[in-house]
Amino acid sequence: MQKDEKQQIAARLKDYCVQKGSQNKAANSMNGVSSATVSKVLAGDWDTISDEMWRTIAAQTGHETKEWSIAETQAYKRMAFLLDNAKQDSLVLAVTGDAGCGKTEAIKNYTATHRHVYHLCCSEYWNRRTFMGKLLQCMGVDFTGSTVSDMMDDIIDTLKRIDSPLVVLDEADKLSDQVLYFFISLYNQLEGHCGIILCATNFLEKRIKKGLRTKRKGYEEIYSRMGRKFVALQVVNSEDVAAVCVANGVTDTKTINRIIDDCECDLRRVKRAIWAIQKEGGRA
Repeated sequence: MQKDEKQQIAARLKDYCVQKGSQNKAANSMNGVSSATVSKVLAGDWDTISDEMWRTIAAQTGHETKEWSIAETQAYKRMAFLLDNAKQDSLVLAVTGDAGCGKTEAIKNYTATHRHVYHLCCSEYWNRRTFMGKLLQCMGVDFTGSTVSDMMDDIIDTLKRIDSPLVVLDEADKLSDQVLYFFISLYNQLEGHCGIILCATNFLEKRIKKGLRTKRKGYEEIYSRMGRKFVALQVVNSEDVAAVCVANGVTDTKTINRIIDDCECDLRRVKRAIWAIQKEGGRA
């Protein structure tokens, strides 16, 4: 690995430590990275740090190995506004948007530039313990050997000690009912102190409303606590795609139009198309 890339990763790690609150919390939030390693990277003592460790740190701190500039699309601006409101006013929101509309990119960028924002990308295989473990790890809290009850207490106690924390559950539609019930407990104990955002595709809205119709356990409480509404992000349009292209050096009108035609309003496909162009012949 080249020195300049190591410098970029070290700079990103420095920002990551600020965002997490300390070097120890940053280390606790990552897999396979010790506090001693974090200290060495930040101190410039790199001789004993392997390339594999550099890549491990890069992957977990949000360092982009490929150059990419963010364009503030309509959905991006709306998501950033909602994140800011939820954090500042301790709001609980349910936000929905099409796959590929830029939800996660907006959340990642907001998390990287604001303190005490805890972003979890949820998975369907998580049980209660896994969910709470992931959240504690994200907050930089060591939970080794803790019971489920202890873990819940640690989450609540840690968030109560923080000024204007925000928990973002991305892809929340993947969480099981058992894990979603913990959202009720989080809300009940942190109301007015911690912002919580459930973010997903519109499947989350369909799931919640179906649960309401069938009187499924806990769904009325969940719906009530998210304000009985879902905030929908704007659909990606041709102007958004063009803005992303231009921000990343693709300025040829024919090329932009081809990307617009091929992407099906999915910004992930736009990114892949731009990277392919850059790989083939540099910036168009």
